[in-house]
Amino acid sequence: MKNAVMAMLEENAQRFPDKIALADEFRQMSYREYLTAAVLVARAITPQLCAQAALRAGVPADGVDPQAVRCNPVGVLIDRNVLSVASFMGIAYTGNFYVPLDPELPAVRMSTILQELSPLLLIDARETPGPLPVPVDVPVLDVRTMFPVPGEISEENSGKAEESSAEDLEAFLQEARERRRMIVDTDPLYAVFTSGSTGVPKGVLVSHRSLFDLTDAFEEVFGFEEDTVFGNQAPFDYDGSSKDLYNALHCGGRVEIIPHRMFMLPAVLLEYLAVRSVNTIIWAVSAVRIVADFRALDAVKTSVPLCLRKVMFSGEVMPVKTINYWMQFFPDALYVNLYGPTEITCNCTYYTITRRFEPDEKFPIGRAFPNTRVFLLEKKESDNEEAGAGGVPAQSGNRVCGIIPDSLPDVRGEICVEGTCVALGYWNNPDRTAENFTAKPGASVTLNRIYRTGDLGYYNKEGELCFASREDNQIKHMSHRIELGEIEAALNAIDFIDVACCFYDHDRHKIVCVYQAGEDRRRQIATALVDRLPKYMRPNKYIRMEQMPLNAHVKIDRRLLRTMYEEGKLK
Repeated sequence: MKNAVMAMLEENAQRFPDKIALADEFRQMSYREYLTAAVLVARAITPQLCAQAALRAGVPADGVDPQAVRCNPVGVLIDRNVLSVASFMGIAYTGNFYVPLDPELPAVRMSTILQELSPLLLIDARETPGPLPVPVDVPVLDVRTMFPVPGEISEENSGKAEESSAEDLEAFLQEARERRRMIVDTDPLYAVFTSGSTGVPKGVLVSHRSLFDLTDAFEEVFGFEEDTVFGNQAPFDYDGSSKDLYNALHCGGRVEIIPHRMFMLPAVLLEYLAVRSVNTIIWAVSAVRIVADFRALDAVKTSVPLCLRKVMFSGEVMPVKTINYWMQFFPDALYVNLYGPTEITCNCTYYTITRRFEPDEKFPIGRAFPNTRVFLLEKKESDNEEAGAGGVPAQSGNRVCGIIPDSLPDVRGEICVEGTCVALGYWNNPDRTAENFTAKPGASVTLNRIYRTGDLGYYNKEGELCFASREDNQIKHMSHRIELGEIEAALNAIDFIDVACCFYDHDRHKIVCVYQAGEDRRRQIATALVDRLPKYMRPNKYIRMEQMPLNAHVKIDRRLLRTMYEEGKLK
């Protein structure tokens, strides 16, 4: 029985042990090596986990049963390499959960995360281990001492290499299965930290069961095959990377970990994809957009053909013109708009693009994945409205429990998600968990929980779900309630704008538009919006940037833009 995601690794190691499973810029791992590394990591850290658990419990270390040290956080100082991924699997084999930590995080944020997390220990998987970004009071173990690093076997670990080669694959498989035997699929697999509205990051805790849901759904809908090569763009501390790592395990494919710097050099990026035989990308919108912004496909001739089968994207609203550009060069590829927050395990809906959209259209987010229920919850207009479970309207007209039917187009409501894709909650944060993970309207609290995304959506005339904006991206301007996302959609449809984003200056009562373009085009933008938006929705201030700032997840850094504006650095 598949009770943990490592079962997929074991199956692949048995079916094709010498097939390449993981590769980074410098090294690669076969499925045999992947399994071996994971088991050796588990062996190496188990005594330390027991010792730390005993220390915290105030009992002798030899009195702690390793089987009892479970469901605890173990941090990994990550890099863009196979060592990080092997560390993840090794931690999972101990029955604990891994937490990817970016060593480049600001020291204050890293300290806050570690304080919230309180890990039993840290594994250092950086290419160049060195001083830690912040002081820690738990052991920090170098993953390179735990197994022979492919292509980098030194005199120090040559004995381990001989020992490892002497133990046949079946022995490692037996140990792996024995370690996995005590895990249940509702145990946590990983936690990733997202921004919190209170200023304290939230650790979203995701179970093995939710990852099985993800991979089963992607396989059923998209049909990944054994020769699929995923080009990994998403950082490992971002949940989007799970789609590459675990879909590859599910189909027996390969993951190529792309160096981060290449996303600033589109020509080099395309050559890397071609040489590494990448045929499937599941990227952030901004990563896909960079190639189009630089029109890199116009002139780049890769040394070998680049043959993309699937181009999938998520994280932000994709400008239609970006996908129209890609379609010129890869007309036979499958293009998919994915939607979903971290709290529902990457994605809960998908829309397959089967036609060419006009620039002023928007891609729907489509329909729910199998075994997932997605619905729109009508927002209360007043606190006097009768409320049902979870504090939402028990009934509104003919819409029972405030749920908007897909037969009712253009009515906006909060996107809610139900199913085993829903995360376990926020680590060590019961109040926020109770706030966002609630009972389904009209149902007993003992039944399925739902996750309230805080995103607003609506159904189009075809009954397809569409994203409107963040609930907190709604403003009141000139007595009108306005979705900033609607303004951005109109701006992004203008052909000479690469990308645009908007925010509201409450002090000056102005809608501010920051746009990326080759030259100042504010007059042309104002003219172009006359036919697209009513006057009260048109921005009051336009600011051009040659390049939008991106955050670590390759999304537009909206927080930084607003800070720069407030500090007078954007004019």
